Parts: sequence; structure tokens; C-alpha cells
Amino acid sequence: MLEARRRAAIFLLLAFILAAVAGYLVLEKVKQLNAELGGMIEIYVANGNIPAREPINTTQLTKMEIPQKFLTSSHITSDSDSSGQVSVVPLKEGDIITSNMLKNHSNLLNENNRLVALIRTDKVVFDQEVSALDRIDIIVSQEVDGEKKTELLMKDVAVAYAQGTGENFAGVAVEVSVNDATKLIHIQHYADHIRVLKANAGN
Repeated sequence: MLEARRRAAIFLLLAFILAAVAGYLVLEKVKQLNAELGGMIEIYVANGNIPAREPINTTQLTKMEIPQKFLTSSHITSDSDSSGQVSVVPLKEGDIITSNMLKNHSNLLNENNRLVALIRTDKVVFDQEVSALDRIDIIVSQEVDGEKKTELLMKDVAVAYAQGTGENFAGVAVEVSVNDATKLIHIQHYADHIRVLKANAGN
């Protein structure tokens, strides 16, 4: 009876030792794999359906962990990387968001309008520095049928954004209809002189 108990105790001790060794080996294997994968890092995925061409907000995003080894430069790891962006494709819940899916939101007041650049040159003169959300009048001087004319081309046009300030002010992008976009581009190519006047008072 005593011998049987002794054998049982030895078996239990051996089992405990084997379990401890097995646990240690598993732990070491996990550490090795983690070292090979470089640990885990959080990336952003869609928290629900996100329509294409609509500004993304932080409530539409959630985080998911992936091994560092599989991280690429296109993964989004900060919510600031998607701020003010739109997706060029519709996304569904759980879709991984990558930088090649995103582009800057154009800030158009009307999605049917277009942005047209007015670049400051010798031919295009801004009477004052203009900022985003200002409004401008565009006056054109050109020769028509041998007669020189100066006339108002567009009035109270919305400025979507401005490039540079002070001496580095380079021009603006204005929001206009598709038809007006054609006129404005044509005038920039063929008019003799374009004068841009700030239409609103203030900043």
C-alpha cells in the first residue's frame, strides 16, 4: 500500500514537471513568434458602412490589431490620416482602410459644381489677398472683333481654398458650375488680362 502511494506520488510529480516543461516551451515558442512578427499594432477599419465620396468621421472607424510584420505604408494607423478624407469606394463593416482608398475632400458646397484654379500670374492680377470662403468678382479685358472690352465675367464667386499667404500667395480655386468652369478656363487661355476683386468685406 505504501509502495503504491509512493509510485502515485512519483507519477504526479513527473506529470507536474512535464506540464511545467511543456508550458515553458509553449511560452518560449509564443515569444519567438512575437519576436518574428514584431509584436502587434493597431490599424483602422470601417466601423460600419461608409458610402463613397462622403467625408469620413471618427465614429465611422474602429481599430483592429495586426502583427507589425504585416503592416504596410498604406495602412491607416492614426485617425488624423483619414481626417477630411473621402473614400473612393464604398466600405462595409470590417473593411481595412488603406491610403490608396482615400483622397482629400474637395469642400464643394454643391457636389455638381467644379473647382477651377485661378493662378496668380502677370495676366491674372489679384487686387487683394484672398482666403478660403471669401467671394470674388472676376473682370476680364480682351479684344473682341477688333474692339477692346473690359467686362464683368463672374460675380460673387465662392473661393474654396487659397494657396499661400503674403508674398507667397499663389492663387485660389473657385467653385463654379460646369458651364462656368468652361468659360473660366477659356478666358484664362485667351483673355488679355484678368482682374480678381475681393467681393466681401472682412478677413
